[in-house]
This record gives sequence, C-alpha cells and structure tokens, in this order.
Amino acid sequence: MLVFIAGGGRTGAQLASQLLRQNYDVRLVEHRPELLSRLHHELPTEVIYEGQATDPRTLKQAGLDKANVLVACTNDDAANLVLCYLARTMFKVRRTVARINNPRSAWLFDKNFHVDETINQADVMAHLIQEEMSLGDMMTLLKLRRGRYSLVEEKVPKGAKAIGVQIKDLGLPEQCVIAAIIRKGQVTLPRGTATLEEFDEVLAVTDDEGAKQLALLLEPPDRSVL
Repeated sequence: MLVFIAGGGRTGAQLASQLLRQNYDVRLVEHRPELLSRLHHELPTEVIYEGQATDPRTLKQAGLDKANVLVACTNDDAANLVLCYLARTMFKVRRTVARINNPRSAWLFDKNFHVDETINQADVMAHLIQEEMSLGDMMTLLKLRRGRYSLVEEKVPKGAKAIGVQIKDLGLPEQCVIAAIIRKGQVTLPRGTATLEEFDEVLAVTDDEGAKQLALLLEPPDRSVL
C-alpha cells in the first residue's frame, strides 16, 4: 500500500516514520527548505519529494496517481481541502485523510471536498478528556471500526457491583461484550454463566455507551463515575 503524505512538518514526518517501520510504501511532499533539511536526516531520500503539494505537476511526479491513501497534513486548511479534492477528482485516490488546523473550519471538511476522514486535534483532545473523566480506571487498548468501538480493560476492585453476578445478568447492552477474563495470570473466554471476582482483569469490546455502563458496574463502592 502506498500512502502519500502532503506536508513535512512534525506530524507528517512522524507519520511517515511510523508507516515506514510498518513496511508501507510512503511518499512525502514538502517545499520549505528548513523542513527539507531536517527530513533528509530523518527519512530515506527516496521518500521525499520537493515541491508545492498543491501543484498537480508535483503531485503527478511524486506518484499520487499510484497512491492508495492521501494524508493532507499541511498547516493550511485551504491547502488540505484542495489536496483532497485533487486527489479524488484528478488522481482517483480511493481514500483521503485531512488535518484540521482551525476547528472553526471543520464544517468545510466533508464529501463536497472529497474528505473521507479528518484529524481534528481539538476534538481528539476533548474526546480524550471526556473519556478519561467518564470511564474512571477503564483503559482503552484499541479503537475499532473508525473509533465507534473500543477494546477496553479494567481490573475489578473490591466491592464492585459486578462481583458474583453472572455475566448474562449484568444488564450490559448488546454492543458491550466481555471478551475475556484474566484471573491469576490465566486467560479465560467467559460464558454467560461465568461470574467476576475481585482483582479479575476484564477485557470487553464495546461502544461508548456500553463502556460507561460497564464502568458503573466495575467502579469501587466509594466512587461514582462522572
């Protein structure tokens, strides 16, 4: 898979490095001399293309027409929108991801400009804070289905409501499934008749609402989930 990155700032450079470590093909376009100097110390030379990312000639030379994904992560929202539009209409790229620098511009990043996914740092930070406040000690291990579902983990404390109750009787919604219980270092795949014990580690696949309900069942008796 070829991932085409427009913008060689810190976000673009780190993304390129991570993708290369995962054996993806990567192309990165940047025009600022001060950033190009740093990029050549961090990335293989064949990955980097010098030029304006919004110039169709540069995009063609750098191989956007062969890319599976475009990531537009320049520091200019207008440029990121133009890049997504060009990628889909001129170069037939299947997926586009755009960085939103100014949250007030977020409403522009939609299907009209052929933006499939967005990275809005303000929204990400707000979501993380909200999640930490609402889920107590529950830890999110992995996001699934574009963030709609998560693999979460929490240890069962003393006095939790769920202790001794069969899983089928916990009242969890259908979209919250307890996938595994780790007890004294042993992993078990629970049935509906299984019960939780103190200090079990619970792994569950759930959406946000299911995670909140599970957190209520696993909270210590002296604390209420916010």
